[in-house]
Amino acid sequence: MAKSFVSVGATILDIVGYPINSIPQGESTEVIQNIHLCAAGTAAAPAVTAARLGMQSSLIGAIAEDEAGFLIRHKLQQEGVDASLLQVRDDLPTATTILPINSDGGRPNWHQPGAFLLMDISAEARARIVNADHVHWGGIGLLFNYDGPAGAEILAEAKANGATITGDLISPGPQTPDAVRALIPHMDYFMPSIDEALEISGASTVEAAAEFFMQQGAFGCLIKCGSDGAYLTNKDGLVAKIPVMANVNVVDTSGCGDSYCAGFQVGLANGMAAEDAALFAAATAAQVASAVGSDGAVGNFEDTIAIMQAGAMPVEAQA
Repeated sequence: MAKSFVSVGATILDIVGYPINSIPQGESTEVIQNIHLCAAGTAAAPAVTAARLGMQSSLIGAIAEDEAGFLIRHKLQQEGVDASLLQVRDDLPTATTILPINSDGGRPNWHQPGAFLLMDISAEARARIVNADHVHWGGIGLLFNYDGPAGAEILAEAKANGATITGDLISPGPQTPDAVRALIPHMDYFMPSIDEALEISGASTVEAAAEFFMQQGAFGCLIKCGSDGAYLTNKDGLVAKIPVMANVNVVDTSGCGDSYCAGFQVGLANGMAAEDAALFAAATAAQVASAVGSDGAVGNFEDTIAIMQAGAMPVEAQA
């Protein structure tokens, strides 16, 4: 039976257009190649990726009873993600982002904040989290009701029950360092981007940033460094630089970091050592980068293993 994966936090509808290199003037129309809708954000996107890679995946987040919320639930159902415990709120809309991806893969965006910011975790949702095999806390600093003791208490219980726990964030603000400090002691691996890691830690190098977070209580760090790969370290003395996959025709990098988090957890769930799980994560993110949207072109577990072992995307995938 597949191990359970529960992703908690940022739940966003992404509306992605590609390629968009300029805004049409006046009321003129420009024909583009692709408009894609997907369940996104630092919790919903990992939930989708984990489901595609064979895990029993659930999402704990919040939406509104609006069109965007309907579309998110529909997309999650299509992907085999259990969305039955999503909270539906009436005080905020469903968070939504419009991403006009340009021909170089750049991703400027317009964002409407929404319901996940004030999400409440029901007793049933809490039970799902604390009894999961794998938990990803996606949205540190933006889950305002759970960025302190309430969130730490849930993660501590999940950890005591044997869960493997990872955490990620997006758009750090003044409140984020305190949220990280509260939650990180209960995490196996903290997984920020390099820019986020340096901003929050005040460090000038990836190595110093990772050490800062481990001193705050994380067992390990896997810091995502974009085209430079990732930096992996833990308190057992592991230090590794994880390369990116070769032959990736980069179309859209939105969601690459989220898929990396999910891929790492899937690797660990399948018995991989941390370094191999990080390589599996890189193979997962490569598939996302090669297509439009945070779900990208992620295939199944076997396809991703083949990419990982080759260290490159298949040539035919780049046509």
